[in-house]
Amino acid sequence: MIAINELIKRFPKRLPDSHKGDFGHVLVIAGSSGYTGAAYLTSQAAMRSGSGLVTLAVGRSLFEVMATKLTEVMVKPFFETKDYSLSLLAEKELLAFSEKCGSVVIGPGISQNKETQALVRNLVTKLAKPVVLDADGINALAGNTDIFKNAKRPVVLTPHPGEMARLTGKDVSEIQKNRKEIALNFANEYNTVLVLKGHNTIVADPAGEYYMNETGNAGMATGGVGDILAGVIASFIGQGLDLFTASALGVYFHGLAGDLAASEKGMLGLIATDILNKLPKALKVLA
Repeated sequence: MIAINELIKRFPKRLPDSHKGDFGHVLVIAGSSGYTGAAYLTSQAAMRSGSGLVTLAVGRSLFEVMATKLTEVMVKPFFETKDYSLSLLAEKELLAFSEKCGSVVIGPGISQNKETQALVRNLVTKLAKPVVLDADGINALAGNTDIFKNAKRPVVLTPHPGEMARLTGKDVSEIQKNRKEIALNFANEYNTVLVLKGHNTIVADPAGEYYMNETGNAGMATGGVGDILAGVIASFIGQGLDLFTASALGVYFHGLAGDLAASEKGMLGLIATDILNKLPKALKVLA
């Protein structure tokens, strides 16, 4: 198991003459009817984690509300389904836009619409940029995990135990009893970086390296917290870190932000935006 101090040393330092183009452009593919909050949290987390630019891709009907809600994040509308999720007709334009980005998040609040799931599978296969796959982005690959073997670039997956159960066909109880072994085996078989969330989140890479996290608390068991993690990891990838280092550091600082928020608010009333707002303080050690 690698130590967090070794990972922190890998984070690139900012030069005095830096500009926003030096710190990555994250594309967030997220959101649908009733799930605009997930798209917001992921996009804001990427901005709060040091990205130079973040663009949120949403269905056309969600453009106005997201453009109003987000100030620093750019919002771009695409073809949509009846659920206001992204449709297959958006694929060509999304692939073209991704060429100017350094990393891509797919999944937060994206829905389980069948057409949108087909879009996710196509994007995972065709995107030439590193992908962080979260939430319903992961669910879209259940029963289709061989797609990871054909992806142009290795993928980061961030499942909670229930999503991991759907991916592997194993019971949640079995996954919880064998978290490290299952994460390492999956990462190796499918050439992915696997972030198995939960108490002592495990980050596993295909070569057998792993990190077990010790930050975070039970107050973080609330809606939207995982969306923030996806944005942090994608931001770190866009800033030049390899997928494993970005994922492990993302998990560590995400949990640290949760601990800072809990020390101020308590665990019972903790909500995702409390954690989002503590990211800058948690990340001060990197700059």
